[in-house]
Amino acid sequence: MGEGVIEATITAWTKNVGDSIEEDDTLFEVATDKVDSEVPSEVSGVLKQRFFEVDDVVKIGDIVAIIETDDVIEEDNQPISIAETNEIVINPELTAEIDIENPNEPTEIVSNAERFYSPLVKKIAKEEGISQSELDQIQGTGKDGRVTKDNILDYLKNRSNSIPATENTIKNNNKSEIFKPVSQPKTGSVILENGDEIIEMDRMRKLIAEHMVASKQVSPHVQSFVEADVTKIVNWRNKIKDDFLKIEGEKITFTPIFIYFIVKAIKDYPMINVQIDGNKIIKKKNINIGMAVALPSGNLIVPVIKNADQLSLSGLTKAVNDLATRARNNQLKPDEISGGTYTVTNMGTFGNIAASGIINQPQVALMALGTIRKMPAVIETPEGDLIGIRQKMILSHTYDHRAVDGMLGGLFAKRVAEYLEAFDGNGLL
Repeated sequence: MGEGVIEATITAWTKNVGDSIEEDDTLFEVATDKVDSEVPSEVSGVLKQRFFEVDDVVKIGDIVAIIETDDVIEEDNQPISIAETNEIVINPELTAEIDIENPNEPTEIVSNAERFYSPLVKKIAKEEGISQSELDQIQGTGKDGRVTKDNILDYLKNRSNSIPATENTIKNNNKSEIFKPVSQPKTGSVILENGDEIIEMDRMRKLIAEHMVASKQVSPHVQSFVEADVTKIVNWRNKIKDDFLKIEGEKITFTPIFIYFIVKAIKDYPMINVQIDGNKIIKKKNINIGMAVALPSGNLIVPVIKNADQLSLSGLTKAVNDLATRARNNQLKPDEISGGTYTVTNMGTFGNIAASGIINQPQVALMALGTIRKMPAVIETPEGDLIGIRQKMILSHTYDHRAVDGMLGGLFAKRVAEYLEAFDGNGLL
């Protein structure tokens, strides 16, 4: 599924239990972050069992289905046909070990021969501190009595209702402490009026909403704004764009030019190119630039230019154009939207003067590019100051205050502006 992808959601099955399957037939479809993919069968045979259904979240490495083939396995020199084998029963005693030192801590939730739990249900149980025995008591309404997401969420509602709402008691070092749970912010009730239209969020919109809310909750966002004079860049691009199109067969926009100098600034300040894992800061070796692309549906996707520091301006231009085109045509591969270490979004495309973005986790920073405008400006010359018309833009640098302080965040934005203002197109192409 691509580097950095740890789970996917099954969106459709194209084969049912009992169906014959040819090698390379599409078996099911999955969705990672924002990309849909078809998963082909690696063998020919008959689909005997499915362990996950539509909307289940599957981790990389999980067994999704069993396909019966004509292959024969040998054990103790005795040929055994897979078709002749019976149901395999996993001994629960071998799959769940009790923590002797901390007997009160919930053990890992496991499926057994009598009951299967999806990864999503296991995840919820782990986060809410539901033990194996407690989960086993929940009445399931899914297939074969399986506990669904709704079952465990309903159980949690009833479970929380049995605890006093005003205060909870916890034990810490054999002492009891009283604490009040943090109240969740409440949103106002929507009042529907005549003519209002209800639009259900599509899957991508839901994912974007979840990721943006999670990012704001985990990262203290700080913004720095710098104005840059890009007159030299504008004049240079206007001069070479027609010849560039004839020679390279590509249109050169401002985005790859800005990315080129952002990458140079990242080399100067490598601690911008980091990620946070718990209490650890991971300094990334590769510079992989995510670029936000608006889709025809109105949604947003962020394909990644891998090893952007190894590309020339021509190479960056081709990469930007290729990824943007394939993103809008829903042709990206899962690994092309993962692995980013720094993100760039060009809000100037929509005529916006400036914008403050939301960090793409687990990255710690992104830069929003404002529109380029003709502005009256003071020009310093050996003969004195003059008033002239200059092409100017605002760079908005958003960073995670857990890893980046104001000095680093501000100096980085300033360095990008310095590179843009000192632009010399000689030797770039």
